[in-house]
Amino acid sequence: MSLRHFDLNLLQVFEALVSESHVSRAADRLCLSQSATSHALNRLRAQLDDPVLVRSGNGLQPTARALAMLPQVRDILQRLENTLTPPAAFDPAGSERVFTLAVTDYFEAAVLPDMMPQLAKEAPGIVIDLQMIGPQASLQALEHGKADMVVGLDSSIPLPSYLIRRHWLSEQPACLAGAAFSDIPPRLTLDEYLQLPHVVMLDQTDSSTSGIDRWLAGQQRSRRRCAQMINYFAAARYVSQTRALLTLPSAMARLFSAWLPVRQVAGPAGMPSWDMSLVVHPLQAGDPAIRWLSERIGEAVTEKK
Repeated sequence: MSLRHFDLNLLQVFEALVSESHVSRAADRLCLSQSATSHALNRLRAQLDDPVLVRSGNGLQPTARALAMLPQVRDILQRLENTLTPPAAFDPAGSERVFTLAVTDYFEAAVLPDMMPQLAKEAPGIVIDLQMIGPQASLQALEHGKADMVVGLDSSIPLPSYLIRRHWLSEQPACLAGAAFSDIPPRLTLDEYLQLPHVVMLDQTDSSTSGIDRWLAGQQRSRRRCAQMINYFAAARYVSQTRALLTLPSAMARLFSAWLPVRQVAGPAGMPSWDMSLVVHPLQAGDPAIRWLSERIGEAVTEKK
């Protein structure tokens, strides 16, 4: 008989009947009535063209074919059980998983180092591999299983609707100026902000037009660019030596003020925040390990507030 014509529900009945060689005991194992189990045995006999169980002086006995089938049926049922069982809870303490994250340098500089002591304590065997974020490359990496999640993606960037995106962090803007340039006031009006040259960052869409520039464009204003860079730390070093401004998330401004001869300057009122997302592929969303790490990443920014 072909698989297409066989009732697969009868496999459990077959295993119980042949194992027990007794209809009542098989019925108890299956939580069925004795009459329902007897009816299922008759269906098995018809579909297999074999008696399955025959009566003898010692009660019911499996046929030679039934005994030959039993180990294979048990294996099939066990495989199905394993397949249908929900994934085990993630055990961070015993895991040696390598997580690949597509991230911004904000996450790399301002979030991950503070996370690592707790991660090392909770999951000492895991490895965190970082890729620099880029919308198209990162989304392709997600699609092909080469990245587990994207962290810090600009929330204004459109994504395919099937991807799972959730808000991760909103960060207020700050400005950096070189400590040597004391003529730059500690708080800038919009006019003062625009009179200074600016180091601008190539954003995640490979464009020099950022949220700040879109905000300014809405007021028919624009910045005067003196350089465009791809790394915030390098840009901060640049303004430490040049009379110019760098506008960046405030957590990074605090870090660089501690590391470099730069100081924070308050920008004009109304500047937009950096709104960042965490993105996972729906195929990864049910993975307990991915859920665990995304929760830790969320907790890390909650603790920073």
